[in-house]
Amino acid sequence: MKRYDLIIVGAGPSGLSAAIEAAKRGLKVVVFDENERPGGQLFKQIHKFFGSKEHKAKIRGFKIGEDLLKEADESGVQVVLNATVCGMYQDKEITVRINDEIHHCKGDAVIIATGASENMVTFPGWTLPGVIGAGAAQTMMNIHGVKPGSKILMLGSGNVGLVVSFQLIQCGCEVVALVDAAPRVGGYGVHAAKVARTGVPFYLSHTIVKAEGDEKVEGVTIAEVDSNFNFIPGTEKHFDVDTICLAVGLSPMSQLLKMAGCKMEDNPKRGGQVPICDEYGRTSIPGVFVAGDVSGIEEASSAMIEGRMAGIAAAEYLGYIEKEEMDQNLYELENALEGLRQGMFAPKNRGKLIEKTDEGIDISMNLLKKGYVADDEIERFPGVIKRPGIHPIIECTQNIPCNPCQDSCPKKCILIGDNITSLPKIVEGSECIGCGMCVASCSGQAIFLVNEEYETGFASVTIPYEFLPLPEAGTKGIALGRDGKEVCEAEVIDVKSAKAFDKTHLLTMKVPSEFVMKARFFKY
Repeated sequence: MKRYDLIIVGAGPSGLSAAIEAAKRGLKVVVFDENERPGGQLFKQIHKFFGSKEHKAKIRGFKIGEDLLKEADESGVQVVLNATVCGMYQDKEITVRINDEIHHCKGDAVIIATGASENMVTFPGWTLPGVIGAGAAQTMMNIHGVKPGSKILMLGSGNVGLVVSFQLIQCGCEVVALVDAAPRVGGYGVHAAKVARTGVPFYLSHTIVKAEGDEKVEGVTIAEVDSNFNFIPGTEKHFDVDTICLAVGLSPMSQLLKMAGCKMEDNPKRGGQVPICDEYGRTSIPGVFVAGDVSGIEEASSAMIEGRMAGIAAAEYLGYIEKEEMDQNLYELENALEGLRQGMFAPKNRGKLIEKTDEGIDISMNLLKKGYVADDEIERFPGVIKRPGIHPIIECTQNIPCNPCQDSCPKKCILIGDNITSLPKIVEGSECIGCGMCVASCSGQAIFLVNEEYETGFASVTIPYEFLPLPEAGTKGIALGRDGKEVCEAEVIDVKSAKAFDKTHLLTMKVPSEFVMKARFFKY
């Protein structure tokens, strides 16, 4: 039997973060993961993270994964892949299957960071080839470079459904509709808005009636549901598709903790059956800790902080640091985690309809029901202004924890303030130089540069653009509005790419002046 100071199960964002913190304090750490590659969900995530600089904001998920792996290696962490932990028993003993052999290991402390698994829903035809989880679609696209399908319907409007829908479009797939039985969009409005402006229709208060096809998916029928989620006769809609993607939530993979005898609870707000633990991941069994989605579904940024906290708590439990040092470290991390748990999408607000922002501004009901802010709603938000010359338009309309735009502007034109969830606003009297750093740094792709005086009768609109191939200057096409519908003819006048933009290209198009506040996407 091999012995370790600390055994960690799961090499995702929380597990690696915990391993790094523990190894830095002198612990002998091993991390077991059942996958071929470490990093958990991070290497599927090609979008930029939200939060602040300390939360790895505006850095793409796979780059965060690479950085964590490098840091773990430099800290002396042993990562064992293709290693399935089959069981955890009393006295912190585990069994691991590696290369068809069962190994017994014992840790003085154990951190379970196994994450979560995708939920499924059943409907006639749900077992047909072509019905897949959104996470599986991400794996196919972003890990293996395989298109999941050609014409796809997405079920689920949480952040996973919204993010994966956008990535499917980037991959060259057609997303024919985004469907959710809930009456309003569940994820960040900026994620919904960037999907809607590409032309994807949202069907809220709808769900799948049946998948169609004999040997594979060939179509799907949806219908509207009432407040009790019963189908409303006569509201059926048919789509020709070859793939149905399901993004209907996640469930914590907490089986090992239950097997070991940890006290558990069924907590719908945390995603299902989870261990009873304190804020630092300590379970009912001394020396057994948890971190990340296994203790409650949240974003990867929160999981990394929880992992760091569990790693530090484990180091103190084993006597590698004093309680005073632990308390100081955990206090700083608690503040960082608390920042991510504020705003409209805070855990305490799950399931609630928030009707006003923290600033007292009416929330866009159109955004919640259709995925985009209506033209007659957008100007009530502080980041949306009209003034001569080039300047940013910030269509960030919900209180979410994110502030890279504030830090990116060299002229300090954008202000969020000390509260990371405040709506961004344009500083009065500030001078925009049109560098575009705010456009490129916005994790929600919600910032645009406009010049209402580009030339007589025309304005320019600079949009974030992450599609290939890139159009060249002179390319003529159509400008789409926030709702994804055609607004006017448009011509590309410039496409900027720079290392500092991190693969977010700045596409500038010329449109008739009267459409400068409506044109938000370019199609050709």
